[in-house]
Amino acid sequence: MEGDESFAEALRPGMIYEDCSFHPCLCTNVEPDGEVNGISLIDGSAPRGCDLHHCGVEVLTVADVLEIRRDFDAYVARRVSELGLDR
Repeated sequence: MEGDESFAEALRPGMIYEDCSFHPCLCTNVEPDGEVNGISLIDGSAPRGCDLHHCGVEVLTVADVLEIRRDFDAYVARRVSELGLDR
């Protein structure tokens, strides 16, 4: 996010975000302390909780979700590689 706006202020229920397990999630709740909860748009699992300050949450678009759903395993492999977690 750019500017002075914090993630807790920028992410709101109804928005889509990527959680720390790379699932695109529909945001259902954001706490002032940065805890975010949602529902996976991959498998419907919920609640999916993350910390906006420590989990690397990314805001996504509907187009992003459609691309991710085409091949979720390949998407996860790409994100793991991008973040250097495959070492």
